[in-house]
Amino acid sequence: MKISYLFDFDGTLVDSMPTFCSCMLRILDENNIGYGEDIIKIITPLGLNGTAEYFINTMRLQMPKEQLMLLMQEYMLDAYEHTIPAKSNVISVLKVLKEKGASLNILTASPHITLDACLKRLGLWELFDNVWSCDDFNTTKADPKIYVRAAEKMNTTVEDVLFLDDNLNADLTAKSAGMMVCGVYDQSSADYVDQMKAAADFYIYDFEELLHLGINEKA
Repeated sequence: MKISYLFDFDGTLVDSMPTFCSCMLRILDENNIGYGEDIIKIITPLGLNGTAEYFINTMRLQMPKEQLMLLMQEYMLDAYEHTIPAKSNVISVLKVLKEKGASLNILTASPHITLDACLKRLGLWELFDNVWSCDDFNTTKADPKIYVRAAEKMNTTVEDVLFLDDNLNADLTAKSAGMMVCGVYDQSSADYVDQMKAAADFYIYDFEELLHLGINEKA
């Protein structure tokens, strides 16, 4: 049976983590909230919703959550619409997989307002059968059920899905849900490469490697 692909977006398909980090730190700076050297490692896996909650509940940012998330999206939207690039060989490899008849899907913590605009600008939107934000499931990638529900919506089973993410926690959770997992290198998660290699079925530094994993069809 053919394997279906379920991709993370930020840090996996596009080189957006520097934008995410700079926008989040801008908000803290503007509100005169100090932060430690580990702030990027803390917020990188959280997405906008989780980061907003962390800023408000842990760092005591005095702003309603809805207002904070709108501000985050405003700061990030311009980059997603105009400048954030696809990562190395992503576009060419996705086109090859599509030509081979693979089912390509996205599951990301990013909201549709940034996600959809970036995919369309890069000419990738039409390659995907499903493009999901975690908001569509009213949960996060820290919940194993989201992977089961995504597989069901893809008309397959978790065992026949390869999940690709640059985040260790997401990889661990997808694996616990029964999916095959491929860790993806990103500078933002470079400190966790060894842990991801240990947890995942595969690990790639460049998308070109995806074509040589030998998992396009399952016996």
